[in-house]
Amino acid sequence: MWAPPCDARDDTLLALLETLPIGRDVVAAECGRVEGVDTSYLVQIDHVVALNNAWVTGAQQISQENRMALANDPLNLLAVDGPTNGSKGAGDAATWLPANTGFRCEYVARQISVKAVYALWVAPAERDAMARILSSCPDQPAYASGYDAAPVIAAPAPDPAPAPAPVEEAPAVEDPEPAPQDVYYENCTAAREAGAAPVRTGDPGYASHLDRDGDGVGCE
Repeated sequence: MWAPPCDARDDTLLALLETLPIGRDVVAAECGRVEGVDTSYLVQIDHVVALNNAWVTGAQQISQENRMALANDPLNLLAVDGPTNGSKGAGDAATWLPANTGFRCEYVARQISVKAVYALWVAPAERDAMARILSSCPDQPAYASGYDAAPVIAAPAPDPAPAPAPVEEAPAVEDPEPAPQDVYYENCTAAREAGAAPVRTGDPGYASHLDRDGDGVGCE
């Protein structure tokens, strides 16, 4: 950037004029200001991302230093004719595009680049308009800011890997109880020797010959 009294407007105009045959001859030597009070209003400096649009899409959340950088970053400055700049106002890609259709891809790419550098978001209608323009020029590159005061936006950290789902242990399977086998006691002596006496109704080995009184309990 040029030293005072030059400003961002002067630098933008100087960069443009250096590409034209008239070159530096029309630039004031002390800072690059265009001579000609009667005609200077015809050439204005457009903020590619209008500052009002920037404010409502995230600039209010960045530091004052970064807002100053946004307003003066050459990436966001473009010398244009006054009427065109006036017709744009604070419009975004959804509400205003250059009349020169051949310049729209570059213009939209610069808007996207500025918003990326300064962490500004894109409204849905604006996003759709940008996608429509860039669909006709898929090789259009983005632009990097060479401005010393531009912030360095760190790439977001990747999302942490999800924790593995807990492994649930399968419930222990209990061995089934062995099916009761047919038991027969010839008499109560046999039942007692087997440790089964007294033998009740429903118990293995119960039989009526062991329950002489018929009360349901044999070998009492």
